[in-house]
Amino acid sequence: MDTAQLTFRAAAPEDAPALVALIESAYRGDSSRAGWTTEASLLGGRRTDEEGVLAVIAKPGGRLIAVESGGELVACCQLEHRGEHAYFGMFAVRPALQGAGLGKAVIAEAEQMARDEWKVAEMHMTVISVREELIAWYVRRGYARTGRMSAFPYGDERFGLPVRDDLEFELLTKKLT
Repeated sequence: MDTAQLTFRAAAPEDAPALVALIESAYRGDSSRAGWTTEASLLGGRRTDEEGVLAVIAKPGGRLIAVESGGELVACCQLEHRGEHAYFGMFAVRPALQGAGLGKAVIAEAEQMARDEWKVAEMHMTVISVREELIAWYVRRGYARTGRMSAFPYGDERFGLPVRDDLEFELLTKKLT
C-alpha cells in the first residue's frame, strides 16, 4: 500500500455504518482472522456499534479519524485530548491490508496530530494484556508497558463476550516530545 496516498479526515455521523463494519472486521468474527489483530479467540459478540461510534464522533475534545485510500475507508482511530496527554483508541485497519505499513502510518499521523494540535507530551492507550503480539507491535513503535492494569468490564456486552476470565487492560504510554 502506498501510504503517501492516504487521506486523514474527521469522521462524520454518516460514516458510522462503514466505521462499524471496519472495526468489526478487524477484531471480531471469522473475517477478522484474515488479519493479525483479531480478538476472536478472546471475545465474541460485537466490538462496537453505531451508537458507540457516534458517541466518539460527537465527544468534545476528541475525534474519530477516518483514513481513506482512493476514496475507500481503510483504517480509523480515535484521538481524545485528556489534559497533559492524548488517548489513542478505536484503532482498526482493514484485515487484508494489515502488515503493509498502513498501521504504522496511521499511528504516526495520530501522534503528530496530538502533538501539533493539542501540544501534549504523551500518548496513552489501553490494550488487553494477553494480546502479547499486539503489545509488542506498539512497543516497537516506542510505547512502553506501564504494568498499570484496569479491569475488563465483564458483564458489559458493549465490550464483547469474553471467553476467558483473565482479561484486563494494560496502560501503554509514549513520550511525544
